[in-house]
Amino acid sequence: MSLPRVVIAGRPNVGKSSLMNRIVGRRIAVVEEHPGVTRDRKAVESEWCGTPFELVDTGGWMAKGSELDEKVSAQAERALLESDVILFTVDAAVGITDEDLDAAKIVNRMDTPVILVVNKVDDAVHEGAIWEFLKLGLGDPFPVSALHGRGTGDLLDAVIAALPDHVDEDLASFDPTTGVAIVGRPNVGKSTLFNQMIGDERSVIHDMPGTTRDAIDTVVETDDGPLRFIDTAGMRRRARTERGAEQHSVIRALDALDRADIALLVIDATIGASHQDQRLAERISAAGCPAVVVLNKWDLVPADKRPDVMATVGEKLAFLGTAPVLRISAINGRGVHKILPAIFEATDAYHQRVPTGSLNRAIRDLQVAHPAPGSRIRYAVQGAIDPPTFTLFASARLPQTYLRYVERALRERFDFGATPMKIRVRVG
Repeated sequence: MSLPRVVIAGRPNVGKSSLMNRIVGRRIAVVEEHPGVTRDRKAVESEWCGTPFELVDTGGWMAKGSELDEKVSAQAERALLESDVILFTVDAAVGITDEDLDAAKIVNRMDTPVILVVNKVDDAVHEGAIWEFLKLGLGDPFPVSALHGRGTGDLLDAVIAALPDHVDEDLASFDPTTGVAIVGRPNVGKSTLFNQMIGDERSVIHDMPGTTRDAIDTVVETDDGPLRFIDTAGMRRRARTERGAEQHSVIRALDALDRADIALLVIDATIGASHQDQRLAERISAAGCPAVVVLNKWDLVPADKRPDVMATVGEKLAFLGTAPVLRISAINGRGVHKILPAIFEATDAYHQRVPTGSLNRAIRDLQVAHPAPGSRIRYAVQGAIDPPTFTLFASARLPQTYLRYVERALRERFDFGATPMKIRVRVG
């Protein structure tokens, strides 16, 4: 069993994302005053009066449009097929449009409870306009103002009444511990990799940079336990970031990185590691989480150019230390099987705690091999994990070169691999 799913549907620019933000109680979906901002299905857990449910925002139907528009519409229809309740949303200020009628025909064919939501009814004066929407054949309309919150309580009461009776309480409180953020410049293949790994076309894929506008969390069960994948919008240099939707997307991507346990830095192997990849890697380092570098499109790199590509990675991402570098092709799946083992190996090290006795035996042995110049480490403790953090109690200050030696020795002794580590010194 899973949480019941409530899908917000309708044509573009009727306020679906605003309604989602209002129900959830925070700005989780990008909102902007032009159509097409929401392109992927975005699902978040919500609740009303103690009843949990999954709320899904969709891109709107576009009866006539580009190839990308058709993919967005197909995503919306797939979400409807998986829904338990549909919130069919229309715009009171515009009235019924041909797109509303086309979308209503699709919804009417489905054997799912439908609630007709008439948005942008900001006061009682405009409530009379809602009754024209009876022509859609979707039942009595619910007037709401997603922007101001008017009528949303009554709407949610109707949603709860329409939900299936049974909710799996264990699943409702389930919170996987390992979050994996997929980050990288626009158009390097993050969404393709994301879909390849979860086995479902969850993100819209198109060869136009900037297709993904929001971070999308998807929990995946693996043989080694659950993972929470966070597919993020591509991040560009600030000078090339448009105001509005793309600016919000950057914020979402950085937020995804801050709440992740590990980051997959996806790089276009046909270009190599760029200056912007270096900046993104610095963001990962600042977030304090381990990283796996993924060179996508490796099959498109000529054999004689591959050493140069690896050289740029080693040069520009040197501060990520020994982070694993995987060479893959997301579009055909080649090499993708290496990613999950690398993720679990890195996160195991990230969560590792060393017993105090073992730690101090290691400190004793490394000092015997190479004594500290002008100082002595009396003992050490591990004060934290995520990342592993060690405090050395020393008789005098330790030079940075010796601290690097201590870090390298601890990595090798306890198999910390490439996970970030913090080493602090207390003198006295």
